[in-house]
Amino acid sequence: MSHEKVLLKVLMPTMVFVLSSCVQMPGSSHPIALGWEDLLADNLSNCTFKRGSWTMDKGVLTRQGGGDIWTNESYGDFILELEFKVAKGTNSGIFFRTEDVNDPVQTGIEMQIYDSFGRRRPDKYDCGAIYDCLGPTVNAVKAAGQWNRVTILAKGSMISIVMNGTRIIDMDLDDWSEPHKNPDNTPNKFNTAYKDLARQGVIGFQDHGKPVWYRNIKVRRLD
Repeated sequence: MSHEKVLLKVLMPTMVFVLSSCVQMPGSSHPIALGWEDLLADNLSNCTFKRGSWTMDKGVLTRQGGGDIWTNESYGDFILELEFKVAKGTNSGIFFRTEDVNDPVQTGIEMQIYDSFGRRRPDKYDCGAIYDCLGPTVNAVKAAGQWNRVTILAKGSMISIVMNGTRIIDMDLDDWSEPHKNPDNTPNKFNTAYKDLARQGVIGFQDHGKPVWYRNIKVRRLD
């Protein structure tokens, strides 16, 4: 069975599950999905971070400097939806299934957040990539200063990412079967093969020294 058929087989029950739990609000033309929750509390009380390093104001999470921010709760299979905005030259990331917040690069998965607008051939370090493992199929990020919408689906070994309406990542973690090596034989920095990473962990937003903003951060558990 091809990789695409395997992915469809895994994701179809999830999409049916999501659609079947949508309700129509009176007077509205848009369905509202049940089971979603805010990932972060308005006062960030459900997070671990250095005081003052991040702020939440009117629903916008803003990096102030001083370290990453992490959920206190762990997530295994989930859908994460949010919007993000970068400044010129911004580098950040969304970590998920992170086992050790003191070593997230080696114990979690990172979707790269990066000001890479306009690049014709995005690679494994550009926005939307699973960092150092798999580049996005297309460069879907908007210019600095504009809001981007991204959806990350993690279900078992399958990772799917949609950015601004375009699916940019379809990844089976089980294909990353060796440390320091991607399936296309390019090297990566990871001491643990991605197939052997924990399938549950915390979600975090990276402080990489540049401005970044996140809003409308919603999560739905699929466990």
